[in-house]
Amino acid sequence: MLPCTPGVYQFLNAEGSVIYVGKAKSLKNRVSSYFNRQDSGKTRVLVSKIIDLKIIEVETETDALLLENSLIKKYRPRYNILLKDDKTYPWIVIKNEAFPRIFSTRQIIKDGSEYFGPYASVKQMYAVLDLIKESFPFRSCQLRLSDEGIAAGKFSDCLEYQIGNCGAPCVARQSADSYSEGVTYARKLLKGQFSDVLKELRNEMHAAANNLKFERAHQLKLKLEILQTFQAKSTVVHPDIHDVDVFTIASDEENAVVNFMKVNNGIIIQSHNLELKKKILESDEDVLTYAVMHVREKFNSTSHQIFLPQSLEYEIPGIEVVVPKRGDKRKLVELSLRNATRTLLEGRKQEELKNPSHRVDRILETAQRELHLTSLPRHIECFDNSNIQGAFPVSACVVFRNTKPSKKEYRIFHPRSVIGPDDFQTMREAVLRRYRRMLQEKEPLPDLLIIDGGIGQLNAALESLEQLNIRGKLPIIGIAKKLEEIYFPEDDTPIHLDKRSETLRLIQQLRDEAHDYGLGKHRDRRSKAQTTSMLEEIPGVGKQTARKLLTYFSSIDVIRQASAEDLERAVSTSTAKNIIQFFQENR
Repeated sequence: MLPCTPGVYQFLNAEGSVIYVGKAKSLKNRVSSYFNRQDSGKTRVLVSKIIDLKIIEVETETDALLLENSLIKKYRPRYNILLKDDKTYPWIVIKNEAFPRIFSTRQIIKDGSEYFGPYASVKQMYAVLDLIKESFPFRSCQLRLSDEGIAAGKFSDCLEYQIGNCGAPCVARQSADSYSEGVTYARKLLKGQFSDVLKELRNEMHAAANNLKFERAHQLKLKLEILQTFQAKSTVVHPDIHDVDVFTIASDEENAVVNFMKVNNGIIIQSHNLELKKKILESDEDVLTYAVMHVREKFNSTSHQIFLPQSLEYEIPGIEVVVPKRGDKRKLVELSLRNATRTLLEGRKQEELKNPSHRVDRILETAQRELHLTSLPRHIECFDNSNIQGAFPVSACVVFRNTKPSKKEYRIFHPRSVIGPDDFQTMREAVLRRYRRMLQEKEPLPDLLIIDGGIGQLNAALESLEQLNIRGKLPIIGIAKKLEEIYFPEDDTPIHLDKRSETLRLIQQLRDEAHDYGLGKHRDRRSKAQTTSMLEEIPGVGKQTARKLLTYFSSIDVIRQASAEDLERAVSTSTAKNIIQFFQENR
């Protein structure tokens, strides 16, 4: 019997390997949900692999969150969220040595040195390094400098000093205090404390000018200008936003991208897109919670405040979660979300270029889920009626296979049992004839039937399916054009899909295709009827002769321009003369 307390559960397979780790506020409710409700195929696959279960009870929900994170890193379970890119990123190090060097590295050595980062963008890292080197030149040599060695003249200056990239502390041309001052400024810049550095340099510049040390003041002014130029390019938000982590998420059924931005004094000093592969349709909240903990640990973040687009169910120890609603803070979240969304879409495009069928499967899986279908709707048919006040009615049926039109399978139905304007009877007859023929020829029924119209049209189609004894065997929906409402059988209340939904776009494409195809056939029928009616005004031309002329000459314009000899091939000589005379009189 499972307890109703917080904890972590582990699912094991036949080999005894941990295949999934999860957290829960109530272990009993959470674990039983996997077996009572299996909404997706992925969940069903997971459940089919479970042979054993282990649980660990904890005191609080926060403990459950921390323990889950630890166990996922330890076991890397097959069905947990998968990081698509877990590479090593570079750091900037201030070495623990006399006259410290400052450079980039991917290897962390625990020797007392200070490490800043990691940097997801190598370009951004080098921009910061270049700024530091330009403002406060540091040595790049690997000499083991010491006060004794410098005093003894053990070292000599090099080309780096000659070109202005180093102050040559090795030969005492730069004092230890001056060098240390530059390291202090560099440390503050790496922490994003631009405002503090600018303020101190400005005060030093004014003090030097007041003491008539104009060369020193000029040097400080140049450094100020370099830092101000860099800050102007980097500042994207209000400078009062200090030491904050920003996280947002963009996701689809299979993938998620979490964007992370670190902001200090209004400057984005780090930015990273974490790409993740979903395994069992995890919610955005679950993915975001996992990503926040992973990224903060990986990027060594100590910020006590994070901005998110939504609140989290589980509290993260020592972290204040803020969901901005307006102002600069909200703009920062929106900027992060744009980055996440763009990365997700770019990844999707790349994946679909490699595997075109992936896009089709994704759209069909979305449609299956949003329309509550039991199988992927690879074969979809859609019906639409066209008429003018009941005149020249036609009902069009279009067929899509794997989201693409299959035009050779399109069908048009001319009603046989409809008198006057009766859209419901027109739909009833077309659906009946279509699927009666398919049943007779033992063709497979479609995976989804779409009826263009509201609840009335849908019910008319359902009556035909009832008559054929396939109601409930053929999934069917109706779509009303005005508000894009989706109707289901036995439910008068429609649903509204998100306007950005790929399912809605697919339904609209089918509906529009059926409408255009039916309208084109309706116009052809009306035009043919009007042409036949005009020809019947000619003496000696009845319905049968009119049809014969149109079959032979294809159009009334060709008949109008035909010679007597051409006309006599289709009709008698006297009728040919009457036709020529008729068109001459009606020019």
